[in-house]
Order: sequence, then C-alpha cells, then structure tokens
Amino acid sequence: MKFSSRFMKFIGGRDLIFILLVLILLGIVIFIYDKVAFIFNPITVIFSTLFPPIVLAFIAYYLLNPIVNLLERFRIKRIWGIIIIILGIGGLITGLTIIIAPIVESQIKDLINRFPSYLNQMGLSIQSWMQASAFQTYYEQGYDWVVENLSNLPQQIGNYLDNAYQGIKNIATTVTNVVVTIITFPIILFFLLKDGTAFKKYTIKLLPPRYRSDVNLILRNMDEQVGSYIQGQIIVATCIGILLYIGYLIIGLDYAIILALIAAVTSVVPYLGPIIAISPAIIIAIVHSPFMLLKLAIVWAAVQFLEGNFISPNIMGKTMKVHPLTIIFVLLVAGNLFGLVGVILGIPGYALIKVIVQYIYEKFKKRYNYYYGEKYGAYEIDTKDETFK
Repeated sequence: MKFSSRFMKFIGGRDLIFILLVLILLGIVIFIYDKVAFIFNPITVIFSTLFPPIVLAFIAYYLLNPIVNLLERFRIKRIWGIIIIILGIGGLITGLTIIIAPIVESQIKDLINRFPSYLNQMGLSIQSWMQASAFQTYYEQGYDWVVENLSNLPQQIGNYLDNAYQGIKNIATTVTNVVVTIITFPIILFFLLKDGTAFKKYTIKLLPPRYRSDVNLILRNMDEQVGSYIQGQIIVATCIGILLYIGYLIIGLDYAIILALIAAVTSVVPYLGPIIAISPAIIIAIVHSPFMLLKLAIVWAAVQFLEGNFISPNIMGKTMKVHPLTIIFVLLVAGNLFGLVGVILGIPGYALIKVIVQYIYEKFKKRYNYYYGEKYGAYEIDTKDETFK
C-alpha cells in the first residue's frame, strides 16, 4: 500500500495504521477488563485509598513549594526549610484550633439545635405571605402535591433504617479512609517538597529521548496552570472568608464565624460556591428580621464587588482565563461523573486537559502548514507565545 499522497502523509501515513491497530487493541483490552473487572478490585481499593492523601499533598505542595524555594534563596537547605514550614504550619493550626475550636464548637451545636426552628419559622413566613398574595392558588397546588407524594415518607424512612448495617459499614470505611489520609498526607507532602523535581527528571529520563522535550514542556505548563490556579483560589477564598466575617460582625449576624468558614470553603468552587455559601446566611437573616436580610445583601454585594474587581484580578491575574459558561459546563459534567470530588477538582482537571489539547492543536497547525501551508494558506502561529514553541 502506498502512502505517497499529501493527505496520507498529513494524517500520518503508515503510522495511521499503527495508531488504528493500537486503538483496536485498546478497545479489546477495555472489553476484557469489563468482563473480569472483579479481579482488579484490590487495585481499585488501593487507588481509592491513596487518591485523597495524594491529592491533598499536591494541593499543599503547590501552596508551600514557592515558600521552600524562597527559603533556599536565603541559603537555607531545602530539607530544613521543609521541616521549618511543616512545624510552623502545624504549630499555627494547633494554636488556632485551641483558640477558635471552642467558639466554633459552641456555634455549631447551637446552630444545629436551632436550624430546624429557623426553617420552620421561615416556612411559616413564606406560607403567610403566599396565602395573602396572588400566588395562593399555586401554593395550594404545591401543598397538595407534597401531601400526595410524601405521605408515605415514614414508610420510606423505615425502609432506609432497615439498611442501617450497610450505613454503619460505610461510616466505618469513611472513618478509616480519613485516618489513613491524615497519617499519610504529611509524609507524601514531605517527599513531594523534597524530591518533587528529582522525581520529575527521573520520570522524563525513562522516556525515549525523542519525546523528552515535549513531555517536559507539557508537564511544565501543567505545573504552572494548576499551581497558579490552586494558589489563587485558596488565597481568594481566604480573603472572602475574612471579609464576610468582618461584615457579619458589623451587622450583628448570628453565627458569624461559622457562616464565614462555610463561605471560605465553598468559594473554592467557582460560581456554585457563593450560592451554597449564602443560603444558610439568608435563612438566619430572614428569621432575624427583614432589615437583617437587607444588611446581609449589602455585605454580600460589597464582598462580591471587592472580590470581582480587586481581589481576583490581582491574585489570579491572567492565569487560566476560562469563559464562565465553560466553567459551569465543566462543574456540571464533573459533578455528575464524580460527585463532590468532581466539583472541587473539575477546574484543575480541565486545566490539565486544556494544556494537552493546546499542545496537540499547535502540533496539528505546524503539520498542516508543512504539508498545505504554501498552497492553501498557513495557520497563524503566535511566535510571542513561549508555551508551545
């Protein structure tokens, strides 16, 4: 078979046959794996056990590695810099826990005890408002639907309670995974900070020399994209939490520290996080008074204005510019595929895939220009962009 035509050379020539054979073999392997997946169950268990501490260690690595590098510039050996940072962060967390933990614990207990009454009072307020408005007919229809569809709720709860053993088993598994994560996370983090660069170089040396520069380029851009995103998101979330805590204290909203912590944690998730964060604050403000709800809206608007116009632009900079619609699609797909973990890690995962796709597209443009550029016109390649030269 001849592969002398320009198009055949463009799409790979003889290499195309090899790629198709590899894809066919890969499909056969996936089919066989699906039939005997139970054999690999121990591997799945090992992966699910090691995944959380490794992810946490990489997040902490991207946050702490710049500090370790800074200490090296001051002629502090890397090993001692890592020990100083870990001990310092451990002492800081311990001190904050001793100081803040009693306050947080008391507020959490009080909020848990009062939250059902808050929901009840809010429901009564909405009910009275709906009955006195033009929406009374819709309210009655909604009430009838709730009564009709949820009348057997006690029976459903009883069925769930019958599976209590499985629930206890799941709780025990979760507790075990948390303990394993807490124990192994600092160890993984230590060796990442100590030997991360050496491990990367060693991995690249295992590859054929022809592909080392390309793989090194991809890994470097992945490292920059994900590292900058994680650092920026953590700093932005911390700033949002601090600003909301100050705002809640000024307006006198109950459970200020708990609501601020919820906002800081959920702000890590773009767009969806703020909606989740403000929900409990709205409930508490509605129960308190309409005027408190107005003050909450002012505080939230002020914090969002500061975050959108000053904090994020200066901290995140030009890192990973992604269209808001793309972010929403990524969060929805990742959430449906992987649940809460997908929502949290969806954007960094998208950043990794984006780097690979950009690299492949740049290679495609250069290949097209080589075979078709002179006759049909060439792609424009930005020579100022050092990312994929």
